[in-house]
Amino acid sequence: MAYYSWILAFHIMSFVSWMAMLFYLPRLFIYHRENANTKAFTDIVEVQEFKLFKYIGVPAMWATIISGGVMIYLNLDLFSSGGWLHAKLTALVFLIAYHFSLESIRKTLITNPHYKTSKYLRFYNEVPTLLMIFIVIMVVVKPF
Repeated sequence: MAYYSWILAFHIMSFVSWMAMLFYLPRLFIYHRENANTKAFTDIVEVQEFKLFKYIGVPAMWATIISGGVMIYLNLDLFSSGGWLHAKLTALVFLIAYHFSLESIRKTLITNPHYKTSKYLRFYNEVPTLLMIFIVIMVVVKPF
């Protein structure tokens, strides 16, 4: 199990990278929406959105899921250590759904740059923060 710490380190780095994308992509959507009438700007931001999602977000998400799955496989006793892991995995399902919702919003903004309001997108931008806070508390504090 000496390599378990290496897998954990990789898992944490993957999670941080994934969260960076989940925090920043909705911010790009806000800029996209607020500058919907400036085609030159939206053309640039669409490329940034695509690259951030496909080249950083998707690999980081899969690296997080796979490394987490490997850690669970290597230590199945985690399931009997309390309900914290079940709560964390439930939050993970919501985080994955949020991830894929960002791809849907990204594609919609290309064809309809006036999709949703900036206020809505600002609110939506807070979802990963709340999930991340919950996940970190579950893993570190293990309240139940």
